[in-house]
Amino acid sequence: MSFLQHRIYLASQSPRRRELLKQIGVNFEMLLLRSESHGNLEVDEAPHPGEQPEEYVQRICRAKVEAGCEALKQRILPLFPVLAADTTVALEGKIFGKPEDEKQAAEMLRALSGREHQVLSAVAIALEAHSEIALSISTVRFATLTEERIQRYLLTREYTDKAGGYGIQGHAGAFIEHLNGSYSGVMGLPLCETVQLLRQFDYPTP
Repeated sequence: MSFLQHRIYLASQSPRRRELLKQIGVNFEMLLLRSESHGNLEVDEAPHPGEQPEEYVQRICRAKVEAGCEALKQRILPLFPVLAADTTVALEGKIFGKPEDEKQAAEMLRALSGREHQVLSAVAIALEAHSEIALSISTVRFATLTEERIQRYLLTREYTDKAGGYGIQGHAGAFIEHLNGSYSGVMGLPLCETVQLLRQFDYPTP
């Protein structure tokens, strides 16, 4: 099989994950989990009571890749590996998901201000009975944010659909004093771990 014939399905609508896969030359097709004919396969991302961030992000990631495989099966599409990912932010063990609104995003940013938090990104690839998952954990330290600075950031609406209410690749990159870990993982798809998984499915990688 030539390089151009290799492909995967991306079970994610994240433009950041699309950008990162393109960055390393991965040939992919979008695999949306919504289906008019077969119902909604989207995953409920609510944490379970007492669930730890590491357990949570991997559980959601596995559920997403399983939903992607089910969509592949229902739509009778050509068999190629399905890739799914999930990212969450954790502060002292508390899970910060995607804010529901501007008010909740502001609360998250105030909590992260001047402190270290963890960004956990899980990536999973599956093809039929073969499934693999990897986890990247990065530590991020925010500068102390004034209320004015938080409000200016909220005006950008970059917080929408982002765990912890911020995106490192946007204006919030200026909030970060220190990062220990994977920049791409904080964006939403740890490339080193992704490549390691792709190799297990015989996909040519950089």
